[in-house]
Amino acid sequence: MTELPDMLAAGPEIFLAVMGMVLMMVGVFSSEKRALGIVSGLAVASLVVTLASVVWMADGRIVAFSGLFLTDSFAVFMKTLVLLGAVLVLIMSENYIQREGMARFEFPVLVIYATVGMMMMISANDLISLYIGLELQSLSLYVLAAFQRDRGRSSEAGLKYFVLGALSSCLLLYGCSLIYGFTGTTQFEALAVLFTGKESAASPGLVVGIVFLSAGLAFKVSAVPFHMWTPDVYEGAPTPVTAFFAVAPKIAAIALFLRVMLEPFGGLIDEWRQIIVLISVASMVLGAFAAVAQRNIKRLMAYSSIGHVGYALVGLASGSEAGLRGVLIYMAIYLVMNVGAFACILCMQINGRMVEQIDDLAGSAKSHPMMALGILVFMFSLAGIPPMAGFFGKFFIFTAAIEAELYTLAIIGVVSSVVGAFYYLRIVKIVYFDDLLEPFDKPIGRSLGTIMTLSGVVTILFFLYPAPILDSASIAAAALFPG
Repeated sequence: MTELPDMLAAGPEIFLAVMGMVLMMVGVFSSEKRALGIVSGLAVASLVVTLASVVWMADGRIVAFSGLFLTDSFAVFMKTLVLLGAVLVLIMSENYIQREGMARFEFPVLVIYATVGMMMMISANDLISLYIGLELQSLSLYVLAAFQRDRGRSSEAGLKYFVLGALSSCLLLYGCSLIYGFTGTTQFEALAVLFTGKESAASPGLVVGIVFLSAGLAFKVSAVPFHMWTPDVYEGAPTPVTAFFAVAPKIAAIALFLRVMLEPFGGLIDEWRQIIVLISVASMVLGAFAAVAQRNIKRLMAYSSIGHVGYALVGLASGSEAGLRGVLIYMAIYLVMNVGAFACILCMQINGRMVEQIDDLAGSAKSHPMMALGILVFMFSLAGIPPMAGFFGKFFIFTAAIEAELYTLAIIGVVSSVVGAFYYLRIVKIVYFDDLLEPFDKPIGRSLGTIMTLSGVVTILFFLYPAPILDSASIAAAALFPG
């Protein structure tokens, strides 16, 4: 009788994993020309059904599989963002993978399995299930990065990500083994009990374990100094894969980071806060200054993502419910901004070939005014300029830092945001004020146009009706702060 609740708690993940196997069979037994279209359509439908089932299970906290897996409001919120990101990327990628000679049905299947891994990460309630979910995601992403196998850059991106990802897994596993060795348990709830109360204290060995665990997680969110893979992989991977990397895995890894730090080790905030502050400051500063010299827009977006991770970690460093709420709001807005920005990047085609240089955008407002408007909106939002949605994401983050008396961290964040605005505004200047060199191809495609429009509308009008995201984030944050 105990298996039924377990199966129900993990129902969305089980359904999506089963559909991944079904889609592999469908792809194998379909004709080569039709396989991708059929599998992609079914993959999007499977993700939508999974999203509906996740939202349907939104009430309460369920712990399943002997404490290895849990679902709560926090998990529902983050899984919703991950599934939305996966759906939008699959829709955006359809024309690209056909045009670039990547028309193989394995692409949507790999996205499905990566998404299953992300959902397991978000619901992890044990160091063991944490690692299993992380590796299921990572193995799929290694292949996706190298999916355009006829291009050396793509193969190089996949190899770099694999080698450095294996190193980060070693760091994370070593940290987990130290934590287990010094506490005798891997379950988050048991760890939380050990470190609850005024007399709780961490041994030096346990602190070292938390440091190694944080290093492994910092790699997954591409936080400095574990960011070295990000620019090369973002540039070398196919553009839809880069878009996927920028949204869904980032959100899932941030969710895992939040849960691990605040649930099992919430009582040791004084021990780990300085680690988070350090990597947050380093990420914000490097993301702001390193992107200034970039001429490839995908590399620029890589450094942009590093900076945004730094801002998100400001909320974690605050260690409060307000800080967690700020991170959740920030990640929801981050999803919309980045999906819209990559939809614009996917429109950068000249004579049927993709271009990636920022200078190729010169004067594009004259030939593609709607795309140029989209670039303006998303760049302003990424820079945090009001009244765009990105401003409010940073506002909630920095407000939480100030409430936690982390004044220096908040000031560094604001200054980094101002510096980062330079390279975002430079793109807008190139688009609107430079001379047109060679116009992009027309039309841009219905799916890309629709996603760009919807993302732009949400980004611009967020301030008029922010209640759905703010209320959902408040409920999700309360799940990790039940007291």
